[in-house]
Amino acid sequence: MKVLLLNGSPHKNGCIARALREVEGVFQKNGIETVNFWIGAKPVGGCAACGGCRKGEGCVFGKEDGVNACQKLLAECDGVVIGSPVHYASSAGSLGGFLDRLFYSNRTPFDGKLGAAVVSCRRGGASAAFDRINKYFTISGMPVVASRYWNSVHGNTAEEVEQDAEGLQTMRILGENFSWLLRCIEAGKSQGIVMPPAETGNRTNFIR
Repeated sequence: MKVLLLNGSPHKNGCIARALREVEGVFQKNGIETVNFWIGAKPVGGCAACGGCRKGEGCVFGKEDGVNACQKLLAECDGVVIGSPVHYASSAGSLGGFLDRLFYSNRTPFDGKLGAAVVSCRRGGASAAFDRINKYFTISGMPVVASRYWNSVHGNTAEEVEQDAEGLQTMRILGENFSWLLRCIEAGKSQGIVMPPAETGNRTNFIR
């Protein structure tokens, strides 16, 4: 079992990195392999609606900013934890562009992989950022893993996050719940319980 930890903050070792380390520690305790991916500090563009990804080679811009590399990693993992700081009461802009292209250009279904969002903020906006990231999972057939509270930590720096005892506890509970569900899925597969067959797409346009 393997989980991708996706750091969507421009600060490689900031608040989100600290939160993800708390989750990662629980994964390691439970014998679950982890892979870390940082989107970097440079601006990341969104989808240009060019249709180039329909050729089956990922996003046409993905080689430049790591979207395609991240997509391959996620295809090899059983789940992903995506972390983002709060920017203007939403997830980071660069991460939004990154995720739009990561999920839209995906030619390998993510159905059945577990997903969880982790956010950090100084004071407010955590729930809105949390909600936005979760939408990527629900449109992709990915079960969303919960904790005992919304998955958020508070602080301006990684050192300040250390003082958020409840936030770090929330991260640990998330890691335990994620690990438990991974084991449940693995046990189910050993008993012949597999994902239900996917229906053929049926898209309805409101106006033609």
